[in-house]
Amino acid sequence: MDTPSRCVRICSKSYLMLENGKVFLTGGDLPALDGARVDFRCDPDFHLVGGSRSVCSQGQWSSPKPHCQVNRTPHSERRAVYIGALFPMSGGWPGGQACQPAVEMALEDVNSRRDILPDYELKLIHHDSKCDPGQATKYLYELLYNDPIKIILMPGCSSVSTLVAEAARMWNLIVLSYGSSSPALSNRQRFPTFFRTHPSATLHNPTRVKLFEKWGWKKIATIQQTTEVFTSTLDDLEERVKEAGIEITFRQSFFSDPAVPVKNLKRQDARIIVGLFYETEARKVFCEVYKERLFGKKYVWFLIGWYADNWFKIYDPSINCTVDEMTEAVEGHITTEIVMLNPANTRSISNMTSQEFVEKLTKRLKRHPEETGGFQEAPLAYDAIWALALALNKTSGGDGRSGVRLEDFNYNNQTITDQIYRAMNSSSFEGVSGHVVFDASGSRMAWTLIEQLQGGSYKKIGYYDSTKDDLSWSKTDKWIGGSPPADQTLVIKTFRFLSQKLFISVSVLSSLGIVLAVVCLSFNIYNSHVRYIQNSQPNLNNLTAVGCSLALAAVFPLGLDGYHIGRNQFPFICQARLWLLGLGFSLGYGSMFTKIWWVHTVFTKKEEKKEWRKTLEPWKLYTTVGLLVGMDVLTLTIWQIVDPLHRTIETFAKEEPKEDIDVSILPQLEHCSSKKMNTWLGIFYGYKGLLLLLGIFLAYETKSVSTEKINDHRAVGMAIYNVAVLCLITAPVTMILSSQQDAAFAFASLAIVFSSYITLVVLFVPKMRRLITRGEWQSEAQDTMKTGSSTNNHEEEKSRLLEKENRELEKIIAEKEERVSELRHQLQSRQQLRSRRPPLTPPEGPGVLPRGPPELPDRLSCDGSRVHLLYK
Repeated sequence: MDTPSRCVRICSKSYLMLENGKVFLTGGDLPALDGARVDFRCDPDFHLVGGSRSVCSQGQWSSPKPHCQVNRTPHSERRAVYIGALFPMSGGWPGGQACQPAVEMALEDVNSRRDILPDYELKLIHHDSKCDPGQATKYLYELLYNDPIKIILMPGCSSVSTLVAEAARMWNLIVLSYGSSSPALSNRQRFPTFFRTHPSATLHNPTRVKLFEKWGWKKIATIQQTTEVFTSTLDDLEERVKEAGIEITFRQSFFSDPAVPVKNLKRQDARIIVGLFYETEARKVFCEVYKERLFGKKYVWFLIGWYADNWFKIYDPSINCTVDEMTEAVEGHITTEIVMLNPANTRSISNMTSQEFVEKLTKRLKRHPEETGGFQEAPLAYDAIWALALALNKTSGGDGRSGVRLEDFNYNNQTITDQIYRAMNSSSFEGVSGHVVFDASGSRMAWTLIEQLQGGSYKKIGYYDSTKDDLSWSKTDKWIGGSPPADQTLVIKTFRFLSQKLFISVSVLSSLGIVLAVVCLSFNIYNSHVRYIQNSQPNLNNLTAVGCSLALAAVFPLGLDGYHIGRNQFPFICQARLWLLGLGFSLGYGSMFTKIWWVHTVFTKKEEKKEWRKTLEPWKLYTTVGLLVGMDVLTLTIWQIVDPLHRTIETFAKEEPKEDIDVSILPQLEHCSSKKMNTWLGIFYGYKGLLLLLGIFLAYETKSVSTEKINDHRAVGMAIYNVAVLCLITAPVTMILSSQQDAAFAFASLAIVFSSYITLVVLFVPKMRRLITRGEWQSEAQDTMKTGSSTNNHEEEKSRLLEKENRELEKIIAEKEERVSELRHQLQSRQQLRSRRPPLTPPEGPGVLPRGPPELPDRLSCDGSRVHLLYK
């Protein structure tokens, strides 16, 4: 217990077990600590390959773990199994220059193992396909029709592999490629016996999708060269991004000249761009990218990683860009590349690390690795032989005493082919290129290397294992703008709110107007007993004051928007605007319209109907106002129930701020609207407009009328003129300026304020002034004792008396004219009677005067007083 505690490292437990052998641990108990020692012994018929002892020191064993190999048949007694291979030593991809030495090295290593195909020896028969399908066809038939029989075929290029794999099914041959990346080769129906240790080009796509998700990109664009391998790769990418919820917004392709597609990418505001083309076309693309300025902090390019490291600096006469321009254009792009050499320094099934393999292969090459075609794919060719050897070993049973006899294979024996296929399909081992495993389509599953061009050179920023969905990130990525760019122009939605200075100013005016309306209403109610106020229909004036107050109160919800209220409160504000304006107009304008209407109705009648002037009953006025208000209430209620107002958003054109060109502002404006807004406004404005026009007409018709019953109708007419003109101008202007919140609010609110002010001032201020200056709120007796100029009341009374006297005189004149007519008729009748009598005898004697006319009867005599009255 006195010994202090400490932590010590233990050595790997894998050294404590040995297949086909035994392990003896000395120098300590389990677990193996510093100083522990293990000794290895193999079972009978096996021999030990590697060191027989290893010591544990600081958590590491002193020597690699050995293994037990079965005692092989001597070389002279082994049966040969032949492999037919096509190596492209020249052509489009001279990968055979490095892949052939790698295959030969793998055959040596496999044939030296006693635990793999102990009774067989793999031998190679190869030709140079020159990466040409026509040349490959010639050598394919030589391989098939010349002895010995080949148990498997190994082509290189995708074009050659397509030809060989499609034909091999007719000879029951397995095809194993080490350098084909075309996605078309993953078609199992077309190529049923095809395998490849070179991953499909579509293996880049899961890595790309993973990076899109990592950086939050949802919109990408693509540009490709029109070849089969890139078209099929892009089709696969489109399916994968769709599953991930990512959209390919723009897809461009070209055959030889990428100028127009690059311009289209610029025009469509592409930001995240996947480029699929060969190295020579890549130089053409990025020369156009430089011209269009499609690079920098706003753009990210994804390219294929198997270009030469200095591909953008290589002289190319087909472009007119300098090296500096190309270097600037390609800076920061991302590449994805299949990991063809295990990055971990672990030992493979051949007991070699990846670095040891590179060193061993370099010694076999005749030229420098960078000048040797296929040097990067050489580990895939090496592991292809191991995958074949393990599959054949599993098919033959391993010890040669069980399973099938590989020497019995022929081109008609499908049974052995099926067993080799199953064994190949289940392959899983650690190779110098990494973990070797095939998917359902026979393609190799491998890691993907992610690199970024930083300062003119590629830097590793991560690895991705698509089989485990494991992204290993080194956090060494660098961006021109300091962070990954957005996948599109960042659109910031901003609402256009009403100017608060304007809102406060108009609100103050509206508040003062409401105070004025309350003062006028109070004055009218307080002096309602005064005769002059009574003759102005004070109740209608009270309704006008209340209507002005409601209209002025509508200014407040008219100026409220998202700056003051939330989205949920907006419909209530919309309804408040509508009801306050509607009822305010109906009460304020409706009461004035009613006065003018009845003045016109009563005092512009024909002469025989002027007696109606004496029968102006107040309830008729109130009924008219009630009908106007009821019509508004009914219309607004139906509108609110059937098609209620709600919040709608008007979107304007995007605006580009000066401070950040990668951000655009999308202005929006809130409105109160409904589905059938134009229909309801047409109904509302229709009958309101008719009332305004009719009010103007009636005010003009009654401008010369003077009546005691409604003594302020001229002031009402003036108020109607002002209200009608303001409303008829403001309504269409505000509809036109609805997209300009400040102007629309200013027109609408100021029209309400001014019309309300004018109405209140014109209707009530003269009454206040008259009562204040003349004291007409005093008693009637005091009013009659005052001396001074005649008032309007006296003038109206005098006019009434004169009219009454005139009517009496007209009646008297009518009676006298009737009497004169009667007398003239009687006189005429009398003269006719006299003309029928015989003539009178003259007097008999001289000196006798003739007799006078007979005396008229008393009823025909005229009184002088009456005659005077007749002509009065």
